Amino acid sequence: MPSSTFLSISYSLLCEKSKDKMGYSSSSKFPLLMPLMVACLIMAASGSNFHNDFDITWGDGRGKIANNGEVLTLSLDKQSGSGFQSRNEYLFGKIDMQLKLVPGNSAGTVTAYYLSSKGSTWDEIDFEFLGNLSGDPYILHTNVFSQGKGNREQQFYLWFDPTTDFHTYSILWNPQRIIFSVDDTPIREFKNMESIGVPFPKNQPMRIYSSLWNADDWATRGGLVKTDWTQAPFTASYRNFNADACVWSNGASSCKSNAPSSSTSTNNAWFSQEMDSAKQQRLQWVQQNYMIYNYCTDAKRFPQGLPPECKMS
Repeated sequence: MPSSTFLSISYSLLCEKSKDKMGYSSSSKFPLLMPLMVACLIMAASGSNFHNDFDITWGDGRGKIANNGEVLTLSLDKQSGSGFQSRNEYLFGKIDMQLKLVPGNSAGTVTAYYLSSKGSTWDEIDFEFLGNLSGDPYILHTNVFSQGKGNREQQFYLWFDPTTDFHTYSILWNPQRIIFSVDDTPIREFKNMESIGVPFPKNQPMRIYSSLWNADDWATRGGLVKTDWTQAPFTASYRNFNADACVWSNGASSCKSNAPSSSTSTNNAWFSQEMDSAKQQRLQWVQQNYMIYNYCTDAKRFPQGLPPECKMS
């Protein structure tokens, strides 16, 4: 499970935005788009096989691969949660996964989906989905660790209900930046700022991990709302994994010299990708309307001064 410094963030910070800004969108508002959306989902239905790409690593049968490898599910009950990890390690790439989160009263549960290396100075790139009471939105918690140091949390509400259908959660990781995206909408960018002394994950290969576990001591309203075990088992679902990435094996990268020779081609455009003006506008829209915590604005948490990356525009 990823290390979490969520305990240091008071629950009051989760309530900075009023709920009228983060209500879920109803698909009924977009009837003309529905046939296109359905068609896109059908076209995306083929792809990776979880049997080939992942191992279920814990949970005593609570993690399952079904539909000939097309779907993976993790479950949580009072006895245990469950988790899986990728067979491959990656050093840079664009990682996509579709998730459908625990529906109904998910308070106390955490669905973690992240990249991580090993060791005491590990690197890590986190999505964590913090459950909530029925009708209240999930909190999407993000963090970046480099050389064992995290404390870079940003949190968001989503502009849709993530429990009623699958949505794509993506990590673009190249030598210049990390971009977190939801359904191709960027929500966060963490740039390489080694020039001002900020460590950046670039030397340690990372595996993909995911787990569903009970964290009712902190996950929902700072631990005030506990897991309702009468609702168990809680289940999260995964499909359509895709890794356009440099695979690390036997001390070497599948990308020559850590830089794909065809990095300017369409297939490897991610290696030097940055956000165009349209993506930057979408990022600004998300951060203005759905961000509920940003470590770079938490002066009380950093009395000696905000981290250096926060001072860069």
